[in-house]
Amino acid sequence: MVTTTALPSGIKSYEQVIATPKAASTGASQQDFLKLFTTQLQNQNPLDPTKNEAFVAQLAQFSQLEATTNMATQLTSFVNSMSGDRMLNGAALIGKKVAVDGAPIVMSSGQPVQAVIALPAGAEGMRLEIFDSQGTLVRQQIAGPQTPGEVTLTWDGKDSVGTTVADGTYRFKATISSAGVTSNPAVTTLATVRSVSQVDAASPLMLQVDGGLSVALSAV
Repeated sequence: MVTTTALPSGIKSYEQVIATPKAASTGASQQDFLKLFTTQLQNQNPLDPTKNEAFVAQLAQFSQLEATTNMATQLTSFVNSMSGDRMLNGAALIGKKVAVDGAPIVMSSGQPVQAVIALPAGAEGMRLEIFDSQGTLVRQQIAGPQTPGEVTLTWDGKDSVGTTVADGTYRFKATISSAGVTSNPAVTTLATVRSVSQVDAASPLMLQVDGGLSVALSAV
């Protein structure tokens, strides 16, 4: 049995430190470990010194602690680095247009705008409705049968009576019919990125685009 002399007042035993959760930083924990380990060696019973097996076991525990600490530090550094890279990539998009499903469009001086609808199975018929920021229908376009693939639609910026609409944000809504069933496929438009944000390193990078819409970078 390994015995040691009593430790100086205020210093915990090696076993107490190992069993007690650490509230301090990992750097302080390693220093505490080495301090306790050295103190135990200095205060061991000369007539019954620590056996090689116990000595090796304590060194192994310290090595495991150090390896775990280094791994956690490297992982944290990696996550922070990835987060920084995402922020840089997102910041590079500010002021540029990205394709977003369901994003509002910004009408300016009656300039034509386009939208894309993916129809992998085609459609027997299609209707495109355009609403203003108040939800009022300003224009409706009817199209006939559509072949499978992407359909590009262009709005000339005019309402149902041919008057150029006021500047502002508008939304597209598509309705298709196929085999007697109607559905509303996503309408993809180009929206300008106004800003980027991220809550923390584990959260997705969000792009704020026209109309106050937030969309994940991975979704564009």
